[in-house]
Amino acid sequence: MPKRSSSVVGREFGNGVRAAIESTGLTQRQLAEALGWQEAKLSDMLAGKGGVNESEVRELLAYCRTPLKERERLLDLFRESGNVWLQMPEDGVPDQVRTLIEQEQNANQIDCWSMILVPGLLQIPEYITVVTEAAPVEAENVPPLVAARVARAEILDPDRKFNFYVHEQALWLPVGGEEVWREQLAHLLRMSVRKYISLRIIPRSAGMHAGTSGDFRVMKFPKYPPVVYIESVRCCLFFDDKETVDTYETILTDLAAVALDEEQSRAVINSILEGLQ
Repeated sequence: MPKRSSSVVGREFGNGVRAAIESTGLTQRQLAEALGWQEAKLSDMLAGKGGVNESEVRELLAYCRTPLKERERLLDLFRESGNVWLQMPEDGVPDQVRTLIEQEQNANQIDCWSMILVPGLLQIPEYITVVTEAAPVEAENVPPLVAARVARAEILDPDRKFNFYVHEQALWLPVGGEEVWREQLAHLLRMSVRKYISLRIIPRSAGMHAGTSGDFRVMKFPKYPPVVYIESVRCCLFFDDKETVDTYETILTDLAAVALDEEQSRAVINSILEGLQ
């Protein structure tokens, strides 16, 4: 692990170790003293900045009596390196991985581009259900996954900023039939007037544009570098290197240049709704 620069992997590792420490009831200072460490060394590790070796990590987790499964997960995270992290979740549901949920909760700004579907954070439960049922997911797992995805929308609050870029074709996809389709569009209108949410439509008339390479989101944090998140059917990727982040920031800038403004975007949604009456 890098010694002084925090990364997605490093922060998730640090969060896991922090939880292990909290389970002991000890303060960080008390634990550092018990291990014969400087408190700064422990603080760096918890911030995802490294500064320890694998044997020291094993020693700490053993002292905390961390369960074996969690211990192995944390050691796997510790061994990761670099600025690209591929995850292939066991349940085959990329957008429910622990890393993404933690990054979303820690972000103070999320910029999202969605080309085919309404962005996940703006989907109503009925829409989410239809999308989840169409995915390669076992039927018995659909209800808990829908509940988890609905819960993720709780991060939509005034303490953060959200910029959603959505292609017009996503609005025309009748997910779940006309009733669900109509309610989903109405929900977009309700959300779009919130001051901390910007919803801008890329019109079909824009033709070829910078976002045709696929959906993504850029998450920004008060203290850490931005993170780019991309997912496919059974895996997801996290990037936090400057070159990749800059590339996707450029795409967002290009999308903003061809997107309708917020008022025009609401007008497009309204026109589709009126056609469904």
